Amino acid sequence: MIELSAPVIQFLQVLTIAGAAPGVSGIIASIEARMQGRRGPRILQPYFDLAKLFGKEALAPAGAGWFFLAGPVIAFACYLTVPLLIPVLTTFGLPLGNMGDILGGGFILALASFVVAVAAASTGDPYAQLGASRAKTFGAITEPVVLLVVFTVAILTTTDLPYVLGATVTSGPEQIVRPAHLLASAALFMVILFETARIPVETHTGTIEFGMIEEARSFEHSGPYLALLKWGSAAKQLIFYTILLNVFVAPWGLAPSGRLDLVVLAIIALLVKATALGVVVAVIDNTFAKLRLFKITEFVAAAFLLAVLAILTLYLGGG
Repeated sequence: MIELSAPVIQFLQVLTIAGAAPGVSGIIASIEARMQGRRGPRILQPYFDLAKLFGKEALAPAGAGWFFLAGPVIAFACYLTVPLLIPVLTTFGLPLGNMGDILGGGFILALASFVVAVAAASTGDPYAQLGASRAKTFGAITEPVVLLVVFTVAILTTTDLPYVLGATVTSGPEQIVRPAHLLASAALFMVILFETARIPVETHTGTIEFGMIEEARSFEHSGPYLALLKWGSAAKQLIFYTILLNVFVAPWGLAPSGRLDLVVLAIIALLVKATALGVVVAVIDNTFAKLRLFKITEFVAAAFLLAVLAILTLYLGGG
């Protein structure tokens, strides 16, 4: 059987996230449409949209600086860096995986969000600035939640390497049901709902002013730069799904070695798990009423409280 080298597997991790992210978004959009009684777009529609945007001309508003065009490129590069640090396809760490831990991956995702917000604010457009301001306001609460989740991981496993936590979870069923682990997983899941724009004022694809958060930040971009933002948003969603699934909830199906057949099965397993999680998110998104703007802080604060409780539970004997 063909044995893949570690650099090749690492490249496949990045390629899997980048290539499958629009498809996962297309499946979720199709399921949401069916739940709402609509025919909905094709599953492959995000790929066609990206191809169309890459073929269009890029325009920049008057007065926008160089960072307006550099922002989408930097953010997309950040999103493609995170799969090098997390267990996407294998149970063992890959060479570049030692460059950073799960905390480093969180910092890179935060950097990508900051870059997109700065690029949007540099346009001077009120809608883009509105979305950037709201995203960073709520991000000031979500980012500490991610830090507390990482601290919980560090206390549980004496390290913050995601591969170690995945190995801890698969070591026995009692590891999954421990209170601290469940609370940290729930907090991370709530952060994912916010970061993927599933608990907004309007729908995550809405362009109404009162609901503009995620969509407003890319309001002034066009052509290939808008394609990179949309592609990066889909990649960020799949990265968060991968962290939750392959580190916290279901780290099964990963390849224990570099054999080609095991790596292919790991890719299939990731897509199946991500699709299943996407279905759950779509059900939640279409079942509950949308939040008013000032209620979003309460939702994110609840996630912060769960993360704090996860750490307290460890010290109270629930770890």
